[in-house]
Amino acid sequence: MLTHVDEKGVKMVDISKKSNVGRICIAEGYINLKPETIKLIKENKIKKGNVLTTAQIAGILAVKKTQDLIPMCHPLPITSINIDFEIFDNKIKAICSVKTTYKTGIEMEALTGVSIALLTIWDMVKSAEKDENGNYNNTEIFGVRVVKKVKLSSD
Repeated sequence: MLTHVDEKGVKMVDISKKSNVGRICIAEGYINLKPETIKLIKENKIKKGNVLTTAQIAGILAVKKTQDLIPMCHPLPITSINIDFEIFDNKIKAICSVKTTYKTGIEMEALTGVSIALLTIWDMVKSAEKDENGNYNNTEIFGVRVVKKVKLSSD
């Protein structure tokens, strides 16, 4: 059964009778980059500035804006956001962890945070990743998914 659709069209689900519950969601995703680009990131030599700090800030802002981007997403009080990165030889893994105590889950917030962090990395390294024709033959975002979802005890 689709909870966001009825005979009149789409609607936001009524969660007013649900209890506040502590919730944690962790999402992850990857971006493939050239090894030379990874080296530039590690050495903080990307022309636009510090790639991972900028991506971290963008991911945090994105989590807070999720309700404005996804139409049926409830606004909810975020109590914690962490954006972390793991750097490999030819890719970067982004991890977004979000916490709340509220009536509904925070998967969309975590997925939005990790996605925007990865897109920001791409934006920051465009000049290093482009080939002579302006194409991105090595650059790819992939594997964006929820890796953990936890419901804590209710109020």
